[in-house]
Amino acid sequence: MIVTTANSVIDSQNAESHDAEKNIFTEARNDGNSRVGEEARRGNNDPRQKHQGKQRQNNQPRRDKRDVHGWVILDKPIGMTSTHAVAVLKRLFQAKRAGHAGTLDPLASGGLPIALGEATKTVPFVMDGRKRYRFTVSWGEERDTDDTEGRATRTSDLRPSADSIRALLPQFTGLIEQIPPQYSAIKVQGERAYDLARDGETVELKPRPVEIHELTLVEHGDNGQSVFEAECGKGTYVRALARDIGRILGCFGHISALRRTLVGPFREADMIPLEQLEALCNRAASGEGSLADALLPVETALDDIPALAVTRADAARLHRGQAVLLRGRDAPNCSGTVYVTVAGRLLALAEIGNGELIPKRVFNLTGLTASSGRNDEKV
Repeated sequence: MIVTTANSVIDSQNAESHDAEKNIFTEARNDGNSRVGEEARRGNNDPRQKHQGKQRQNNQPRRDKRDVHGWVILDKPIGMTSTHAVAVLKRLFQAKRAGHAGTLDPLASGGLPIALGEATKTVPFVMDGRKRYRFTVSWGEERDTDDTEGRATRTSDLRPSADSIRALLPQFTGLIEQIPPQYSAIKVQGERAYDLARDGETVELKPRPVEIHELTLVEHGDNGQSVFEAECGKGTYVRALARDIGRILGCFGHISALRRTLVGPFREADMIPLEQLEALCNRAASGEGSLADALLPVETALDDIPALAVTRADAARLHRGQAVLLRGRDAPNCSGTVYVTVAGRLLALAEIGNGELIPKRVFNLTGLTASSGRNDEKV
């Protein structure tokens, strides 16, 4: 056996021929920060409206849930929470299971990877990947939320020059220490920091190491705003970048626009606007198309992991949760995590160690999966 990257498959002398076949950089305070989220938590206390709601629900035909497996990369619109986005897609696809791979602020737009069905087992691989953001910083005000939702806490008449900004950026590139925003999902003695902040409490959040792979100034105008692009690792807060750069420059600043353009293997070209998904759903309901056209294969999330093809006999053992001995000259000489395929179809995530292939997560891809066209686009 020869190990390759996930874009190809390990072939061995006894391998079968192949058939074509979801918190963290988490840039968000949490969906509960929005007014919609707060209303959802408080609930509706009007008994008349509750009764009317129950009547409407009882009058609506129940839609059967189905097995749907794959990734939808939603181009999330501004104003929608990540939780709401997952609920909408779960309804559109009538999917049994769904989750997202990294919360995106209601005020932010861009890539929100949503995992359906068995794709939820691969969410951690996407969340651990790099993220790229394009964001606008408004100078002259620092706000308690570090974005436009908050109240101003510091102000300045100073405005930075493009040269002063560029000279500062190397300090925020590479492995740095970053203090998360007060309005963040980090837990402090069992409570979320954003809940404590809403209650008027000031908490001391400890600096955390984060990695900024790239930070560039792409636009700087006379309107008191600058546009940046950042590529960063898990756990980075873009809002904290704007806050800290503004403090050092002495002009203060906060995020006024934010768009995510890359999440792990998913690019802007993979993103689908909600309106397009709804239109596809309507066409599919009338028999003019298939929702499979909106799905990317489950294994798309595993692009950075070696792939290993096995025989049908070995696949049967792995599917039962049994280890497979790796013997002979074609046995891979690597160790660690691989994703396993049989006849070109994803079978399992497994660990190679001590001459054995040990299954860790087995996939059952019966039901609606990505169309062959969407699969070919990622090859």
